[in-house]
Amino acid sequence: MSTARRTTPTLYISVDVEADGPIPGSFSMISFGAVVAGYHDADGFRRAGLQSAGFYRELRPVSERFDPPALAVSGLDRAVLLREGAEPAAAMKAFCAWVEQVCRGADGQRWRPVMVGYPAPYDWLFLYWYLMEFAGRSPFGHSGCLDMKTLYATRAGVPFAGIGKRSMPAGLRPDLPHTHHALDDAREQAELFANLMEWAGPEG
Repeated sequence: MSTARRTTPTLYISVDVEADGPIPGSFSMISFGAVVAGYHDADGFRRAGLQSAGFYRELRPVSERFDPPALAVSGLDRAVLLREGAEPAAAMKAFCAWVEQVCRGADGQRWRPVMVGYPAPYDWLFLYWYLMEFAGRSPFGHSGCLDMKTLYATRAGVPFAGIGKRSMPAGLRPDLPHTHHALDDAREQAELFANLMEWAGPEG
């Protein structure tokens, strides 16, 4: 069997979530942003670039509970979100449609989406819960998630504990700022992911 047949064409989507507490349901995802980070097939990895397709929504909270310090991180106004935030069902269905659209290549190629995040567990927790609760499905399946901290630990051969962006080589760290605006941060993460995928490793 050829390599091309064994390789599933994969499209990596960087997702950043802003939430007003530690867990979905009891607390709310108040905004999320997503951008295409890169493509991976039998020809190797290709970064999407800083102007790649993006998706952003601010959401109406689904719970009366919220943690003020967590809410403050995003800079979003809860009262405004309650009045003007997107309905979660509409937002998650629109996101599913967006993922499916960016996974359709111009040449007819179909890409399998994988969510990437830094770190991914918190963002995936909220994203997957919201997708299943409000859209009834996940375009990523139940496990289509890749954590950049784990990727770095594996490539660098270092213990996972204690890893932070500042512990990474300067050449890996993204040039874009971390603003806590979900779309900005999704783009920052996409740059970090592409840098990691192209990195020759600590001995390279």
